[in-house]
Amino acid sequence: MNFARWTLLGVLAGASCFWSASDTPVQAQWGGGGPVFQSDIERREREVEAQRAERRKNYGPTVYPKFMDGGGKPDIAPQAPPTVYLDRNEEPGTIIVDTGGRQLYYVLPGKRAYAYPISVGREGFEWTGTERVSRIAAWPSWTPPPEMHKRQPGLPITVSGGVINPLGAKALYLGNTIYRIHGTNNDRTIGRASSSGCFRMMNEHVVHLATLAKVGTTVRVVANYSGANTSAPISSIFSGFGFGANDDPAPKRQVKKKSAKSAAKSTKSASSKQ
Repeated sequence: MNFARWTLLGVLAGASCFWSASDTPVQAQWGGGGPVFQSDIERREREVEAQRAERRKNYGPTVYPKFMDGGGKPDIAPQAPPTVYLDRNEEPGTIIVDTGGRQLYYVLPGKRAYAYPISVGREGFEWTGTERVSRIAAWPSWTPPPEMHKRQPGLPITVSGGVINPLGAKALYLGNTIYRIHGTNNDRTIGRASSSGCFRMMNEHVVHLATLAKVGTTVRVVANYSGANTSAPISSIFSGFGFGANDDPAPKRQVKKKSAKSAAKSTKSASSKQ
């Protein structure tokens, strides 16, 4: 891939959506003389992006070809994400999108789920609700909607499927909305609030999800989902030792059956008392 194509790759990734991250310290990493908080890293990245946007104003909008070639379509092997445990019963086969935690869960039997890291809608583009998968496409083409052309003039009318295309290797379309669960040509956006309402996944993850989800799969988008844990619940540990809600029921009390001779004697005794 030549330099010009790599340049288009980076610019298109930003064209489909812009990043806006939370200001809340998530975790600290030690480096240099002290801890470096995730919020500080994200704040610095926002400042750099704002500086770039300011510089772009001096050059005017980037104008792309009306019809762009999305590049090659390599064979991407599916990769399963980590498995988590759910606190409550969820219908197996359901997709739960946690926009606050930036995770997508595919519910498995036995109160477990696959947990995929995702990118979600930036500020002003968040949404919640329930939809169903209406279509699944490999290396889909991308046609920016009119609203996006208005926000960023110069975008192409359409980009064919391929590694340059912002929709990545697979797309799961949600109902008749403009939103999709899809791959990406920029893995650095995963875990951030950077899209225009779609949910981005790494290509190997969205390919894996597409082997599980079907047309008609329920997709529930929530602001926060607190019922997922990386470790098994305590109840499941103790259940193996005979404790907890899954204990075997107490044995039933056995009642001895009377013999025919005893039954006849009891009947005769009862008749004599009448």
